[in-house]
Amino acid sequence: MAKYKTYSMEEKEKLCALGKALASPERLLILELLNEKDMIIADIAKELNLPVSSTAFHLRQLKQAELICMEPMPHTRGNVKLCKSLADHASLELFHKNTDINECFTAEMPVGAYSSCRVTPPCGLFDRNGMIGTKDAEHVFYYPQRMNAGMVWTSSGYLEYKFANGVPRHRQPKKLSVSIELCSEAPGYREDYKSDITLWINGCDCGTWTSPGDFGSRRGRLNPPSLKNGRTQYGMQVLWEVSAAGCFVNGEKAGTTAIRQLCLSDQSYIAVRVGNKPNALHLGGFNLFGKGFGDYDQDILLTVEYGG
Repeated sequence: MAKYKTYSMEEKEKLCALGKALASPERLLILELLNEKDMIIADIAKELNLPVSSTAFHLRQLKQAELICMEPMPHTRGNVKLCKSLADHASLELFHKNTDINECFTAEMPVGAYSSCRVTPPCGLFDRNGMIGTKDAEHVFYYPQRMNAGMVWTSSGYLEYKFANGVPRHRQPKKLSVSIELCSEAPGYREDYKSDITLWINGCDCGTWTSPGDFGSRRGRLNPPSLKNGRTQYGMQVLWEVSAAGCFVNGEKAGTTAIRQLCLSDQSYIAVRVGNKPNALHLGGFNLFGKGFGDYDQDILLTVEYGG
């Protein structure tokens, strides 16, 4: 789709008339005079030391551009035209931007930059230097060092992230997507350990993905040397999408929540929560991988497409 809409013929004529009206020093002086007070043609001609015929020509150009109006009024020698200003500024848009096309707002969030959480052991955080704090200690999740984490895990619960809402208030969200690398959480690792992992946006259930296991039989391609073998190494890249048609996980329909239900225009942030429902069939926790860990060099990626 074209990025810009073309002007209609009528709009083009108005744009040309405006450009033509402003392309004269005399007409700019007339606009200055009329900005101060209403005047008849003869007084304008006298003020600018111009012939009345030339002044009338300039006024016609300004009237055609809808910058002034001329109203008949009685005078001692018959009717004269009183000139009035209609505008004190002009804004030119050389092209009509096509607001029907979608634009995107994209943001990445480190996996340790959650705003709230509920975790249960085994749980922990890992940065490139090793374990943050003490393993399986819930209070560690509130350390400021958590912001450096590239890997976070818990056996149940959730992590919630608040993304700045970069969608302009006057634009309409069309599609939201969240991409995360994640897997289940078992002691050590277990390739066949299932977990039902759900995503919520602004409190709305946006679908559940069932992780087939906790993967550790090979090293994650990005993992630092501090992350030793024999434990979780990488996850799968999972894409949640919400549009007018509902919500989808990796392209498959996962629920009826539509993008309008997310109320994205109501607040300055977008709350993204990932976790296990307490009544999940497979309550197997989760591992989240950020940049420098696992197989995909990304943090939690949020994208919102919006149109006019």
